[in-house]
Amino acid sequence: MSLILIVEDEIFIRENAEWMIGDLGHTTLVACDLDEAIAHLSGAVPIDALFVDMRLRELAFGGYEVANQAIVLQPDLRVLYTSGTPLSPEMTERFVRGGQFLQKPYSPEQLGVSMEQLLN
Repeated sequence: MSLILIVEDEIFIRENAEWMIGDLGHTTLVACDLDEAIAHLSGAVPIDALFVDMRLRELAFGGYEVANQAIVLQPDLRVLYTSGTPLSPEMTERFVRGGQFLQKPYSPEQLGVSMEQLLN
């Protein structure tokens, strides 16, 4: 299937996302911050999608900052943003091209549908 990079600073949510995405048949990499994400994205292996929390504590622009740097390193990367905050027009204005959104909390089924739409 696909290689998905999960960037989430809350360990429980990160592990849960890793489990759910793995159950969908995808391979996962995980990062808890920008530095770890960049290390994965700078590697030789192309990553198919970035699953990123929009509100990462250590970054002023959170997941937006990660996605913007990720697209520079891997231009074909697809991005699925996630947040507990309902989606607003101001949020979508910052999405990288083709970026999609999944509201927290999400079920395995909702994540599956979102991943399928993102990757196809």
